[in-house]
Amino acid sequence: MAYKTILVHVDESASAGERIKIAAAVAMAEQAHLIGTATTGASRYLVQARMLAELDPNLRTHLDFLRHRARQGLEDFEAAAQKLGLPSYEKRLVDDEAGGGICLQSRYADLVVIGQNDPKELSPVVMPDFAQFVVLNSARPVLVVPYAGRFDNIGTRVLIAWDAGMEAARAVACALPLLRRAQHVEVVSFDARSQAMSPGRDLAQYLARHHVHAEVLQRQSDGPVGDALMSLAGLRGADLLVMGAYGHMRFRELMLGAVTRAVLESMRVPVLMSA
Repeated sequence: MAYKTILVHVDESASAGERIKIAAAVAMAEQAHLIGTATTGASRYLVQARMLAELDPNLRTHLDFLRHRARQGLEDFEAAAQKLGLPSYEKRLVDDEAGGGICLQSRYADLVVIGQNDPKELSPVVMPDFAQFVVLNSARPVLVVPYAGRFDNIGTRVLIAWDAGMEAARAVACALPLLRRAQHVEVVSFDARSQAMSPGRDLAQYLARHHVHAEVLQRQSDGPVGDALMSLAGLRGADLLVMGAYGHMRFRELMLGAVTRAVLESMRVPVLMSA
């Protein structure tokens, strides 16, 4: 597998520049096409049905305002792409709410790059559960970038959270392009039932056939596994975490697994997830 098309969510948030920089770096390394997508926040169903102007002319004025905001984010994206010398990129303006719009566009990409929710930065377009929604509903793996911090290099030291589940297996397979370029890869399993049990050993053998050398770690957690995982990522100097995402949707309500929720709320390094 290779990343040939990468989609990055673009908005006016303070962390958008770091997100674009990471997406561009991956695109450069993979010789991939980068798509910067900004959403207006207006439902595509209303826009497509041309109901806005018919319901209330003021709604049309508001849509024009939302499109103007989105275009400003795309101008910043284009400036960054040109500065970095990206050979292949495009910008897209999408009339849709952020979660649904990015998930729809993800069907035509190999990797989606989005940002973690910043609880201190409110947005009229991006809902607080945006990252969780995209992770659970995207057709492709999602690289979530923390809202705080600088990440000049990602994927040099990679930590894989492994529980032998289907979601974790998909995340590892989707991360192979990044894993092949990593200098150091570790696989960690928490709370194995016995010391003789090593659920990461088979994964290490699988990765070796893809020319990825991985060390296997076993850890016992004294508290929530999500907290232990983030602490271990810091102790091991990881600049990328790879893990499966667990959860489901009940109407619009998100029902996330405890580890998935903890990581999305407290992440300090970029995390590649697949559900």
